[in-house]
Amino acid sequence: MDRRLRNRLLIFLAAAGLLAYALVALSGRQPVAKISAVYPARENIVSSISSNGKVEPIAPYVVRAQLETFVEKVLVTEGQQVKKGQLLLELNVKDASALLAQARARLLKAQDDFRAANSGGRADEAARVTGDLAKALADRDRLQRNHDALQRLLARQAATKDELSANELELAKAQAEITRLTAAKQEFERNVHLSSGVSSLQVQQAQSEVAALEEKVRDGHIAAPIDGTLYSFPVHQGDFVKVGDLLAEMADLHQVRVRAFVDEPEIGALAPNQPVRITWDAMPDHSWQGVTEVIPKQVVPRGTRSVGELLCSVNNDKLQLLPNVNVSVRINSQERHNVLVVPRGTVATEDGQRYVFVVKSGLGTRVLEKRQIQVGIADSTHYEVVSGLDSKDLVALPSDVELQDGMRVKIVNTESAFLQGHQDDR
Repeated sequence: MDRRLRNRLLIFLAAAGLLAYALVALSGRQPVAKISAVYPARENIVSSISSNGKVEPIAPYVVRAQLETFVEKVLVTEGQQVKKGQLLLELNVKDASALLAQARARLLKAQDDFRAANSGGRADEAARVTGDLAKALADRDRLQRNHDALQRLLARQAATKDELSANELELAKAQAEITRLTAAKQEFERNVHLSSGVSSLQVQQAQSEVAALEEKVRDGHIAAPIDGTLYSFPVHQGDFVKVGDLLAEMADLHQVRVRAFVDEPEIGALAPNQPVRITWDAMPDHSWQGVTEVIPKQVVPRGTRSVGELLCSVNNDKLQLLPNVNVSVRINSQERHNVLVVPRGTVATEDGQRYVFVVKSGLGTRVLEKRQIQVGIADSTHYEVVSGLDSKDLVALPSDVELQDGMRVKIVNTESAFLQGHQDDR
């Protein structure tokens, strides 16, 4: 064999051996995972509680029927803004009006009887009784004078005993009439005294009857008790209503109350005057601001949940929120300013400890380091990092492969935690 050919063959075999060794070495190595990573960012973070709730008027006024009758006239419509004293509807009170006229006539008579009793009886009756007695007294006095004169004349034999006897008989009759008329006058005065008490009672009874009927007539004219929104008006002209039936509900809806149903584990984070944001599916482009007022004092069952009922005061200047509608409630329970944050997806939990995977630079490659961190508050997309990271650490994002400590990786995309959080929101 030619020496030159032999050398070429040796070189070829050596190169093939090196290539085979390289292929064997590479086949035993793990593939490099391609992942994305983020840098922690400093931002403001707000921890919030999301729940559902119901809108309620703060000071509702409920108008109910006070008598059984028909609705005579309807003057407003549901949802209308009304002024205090504005007439809403009229009920049929014709029967009550007729009874009121009769009761007023009875009251006038009772008052007249009472005045007469207090002044000693009716003038004509009092004058007759007094006059009859005065006339009887005058007749008796005249007959008494005649009796005395006849006795003197009889002593001088100028008069007869028959004349004296006849005068004595008339005098006895006159005295009996005085006795009768005196008794009649006493009876009249006693009756006047008794009549005064009875008349006073009759006046009071008539006044009470008139007042009750006047109230019934007034109850037939239903007016607005305040300035506000007539948010419930279930009656129509011609309807028959009974005592206690709902006629109208109204309130000033510029400020409303939202009763939020907060799940039991989140009640501990609630406090008065925390900001509240209200949204309503019927108006998805709108939101309303308010504050928490009354913190739950107990937990009650609501369907399959155990909730506390949180009362929130909400500004409703444009009167868009309606009573009894169902809304979504977001309560900002805690807030931190200019703190280090990472996306929630980068943080895992193991044995009650939080950790992330930090991308470390190695010799010609990058590897993951499992690092324990402490977190503070959280919102829907971020955790506040209290310790364990700084803004220069590159934190791995979850990927299709399971991240492990010491894993070799290739970073295909990096961004700040703030931008990543907003992408998660989208």
